[in-house]
Amino acid sequence: MKAEALAPRALFDVTVQYEVPVYQRPYVWNEDNQWSPLWEDVRRLADRLITARRQNAPVDEESAHFLGAVVLKSKSAFSGDVVRYEVVDGQQRLTTLQLLLDAARAELEDRNDFKDEAEALAELTTNKARRFQGTEKQFKLWPSRGDREAFVAAMSGAVPGGGDDHRVLEAHHYFRSEIAQWLSATDPDTLGSTEERVAALTDVLETKLQVVSINLDGSDDDQLIFETLNDRGTPLLKADLIKNWVFSRGDELNADVEKWADTYWVDFEDDWWREEVSQGRHLRSRIDTFLQYWLTMRTSAEVLTDDVFARFRQYGAKMMTSGEEAEQLLQQLQSDSLLYRKLSTQSGTDAVGRFYDTVVGTFELATFVPLLMRLASSAFNVPPKQAAVALDAMESWVVRRTLLRLTMKDVNKMVVSLLQSVRDCEDKVVGDRLKSELAGQKANTRYWPGDKEVTDRIPTLRMYGNIRQNRLRVVLQGVEQQLRTERHESVAMQGTLDIEHVFPQGWRRHWETDPPRTEEEEAEVEYELNCLGNLTLVTNKLNGSLSNRPWTDEDAARVDPDGPNPGIGKRSLLNKFSLMVLNKEIVEDHPDEWTVTDIRARSSHLARKVCQAWPGPPIADM
Repeated sequence: MKAEALAPRALFDVTVQYEVPVYQRPYVWNEDNQWSPLWEDVRRLADRLITARRQNAPVDEESAHFLGAVVLKSKSAFSGDVVRYEVVDGQQRLTTLQLLLDAARAELEDRNDFKDEAEALAELTTNKARRFQGTEKQFKLWPSRGDREAFVAAMSGAVPGGGDDHRVLEAHHYFRSEIAQWLSATDPDTLGSTEERVAALTDVLETKLQVVSINLDGSDDDQLIFETLNDRGTPLLKADLIKNWVFSRGDELNADVEKWADTYWVDFEDDWWREEVSQGRHLRSRIDTFLQYWLTMRTSAEVLTDDVFARFRQYGAKMMTSGEEAEQLLQQLQSDSLLYRKLSTQSGTDAVGRFYDTVVGTFELATFVPLLMRLASSAFNVPPKQAAVALDAMESWVVRRTLLRLTMKDVNKMVVSLLQSVRDCEDKVVGDRLKSELAGQKANTRYWPGDKEVTDRIPTLRMYGNIRQNRLRVVLQGVEQQLRTERHESVAMQGTLDIEHVFPQGWRRHWETDPPRTEEEEAEVEYELNCLGNLTLVTNKLNGSLSNRPWTDEDAARVDPDGPNPGIGKRSLLNKFSLMVLNKEIVEDHPDEWTVTDIRARSSHLARKVCQAWPGPPIADM
């Protein structure tokens, strides 16, 4: 290994090409974190040069600006060819430097008076020999596949059909715009004439920026060096490390890594995968999150965030022994990634999609994703009916424990335990096995509550205010569906549904008794009105008009004769405008009043319906 500090003139002046491997990540540097700080560094150095020259100070004493390190590996070349290097690390830095140099070249060339300076900078971005013109070898840098079209467009001044909608093009445009503004500035705070600024700028770009070039020899492990280096300003994703490892191994196997990139990895280059989403209290890229879930599914072991790359390498090493086996690994990864993306972006109409929407989405238990993928992955061929058995059991576990406000703190380890239980299980009985394992959990942090506990405790628990409304909505919708099934009704639930308190939260306005309730009775009301038995579902429109209206038409006409819908009580509004069976039951069974006693009775009734909508563990397993 040989390291030396080089200025752009030394790094790019020879007939050379630095090749970014096809498997390295795309260009990701941005204005706030990298481009703007770099331009400010360049401008500050130029100002110092202008000042030094005006004072006849020795220019050589001006310190250079350190940009960071690049790691290079020499590649074989033929006589008359460019000197070729593979960029092991530092492609973001080299790409940015090339874009900055060319942006300055383009701006100076357009100004006519600075053709010589523009030509000098052009020598640092393109190989001028005639035999290289019109080929990729005319460029000093040849980026990774996803950036090539934009890079060629930027360096040749041709903007592709998509305009500037690429990070490479944006960077070139940013640097050229900043350079143009600085060279044309007339404010007193900008030092020097245009000629002085041009001279200082070209000097800085050619000689005052420094990159530490680390050249590897045949005995150096370039993949290990890549893994341990930090890329300035934009940390490598676990997926970037994995991609480099996989494709580096592919090179060793003499595999067609270009085909791998086009066939198996191209989907991961989509910006969607690099977007950060919340995972618990943290933000992580979707691709790193997916890889963590995927490895948990594949290994049936807990995979910590920081261990994703190491665990992938450990798992993948067993399959990366030949090109054929390596492709099988990539096929598995690609297939499961398509499944994960579909689950993440499309509302589910089948059992798998509905489970994702409910448990992962509404109840925010993404920990179940590895199990869900195990059931849905094409690699395992679990029959849909068996998948439904397992998913129904897991959803019941989640809903019941949520309503009873039991802890979920051990769910990570439980999911791993469930994965282990079906590791060697026949696909045709996977659902039955998972349901049995779930029913067999005995620890307080893991057990699946039975019907007796649900029906005993739900009527005593305050739900509204302790359980999120979107989760209560799922429960009430599930009960509604159960009631419709019993009545053989198939009216679809349409639109947005809101949770409504039957006995209103603002009960003192129209629901006070004569004589008034005692303090003890008021406390009873305040507690019971937030229990499950007092909650129902209504449409947004109906919710606004229901408000705190009296229950009967007679009371409504008496206490609010001039209000909206005069003489129509809450019961009549529910009866007229709501097709929900939940509300029909209330209306039909309570023509005269709705009391605390009615709330308690309905809480018990709904608890029984919860048990039917989400069946619990088999009796023998309790």
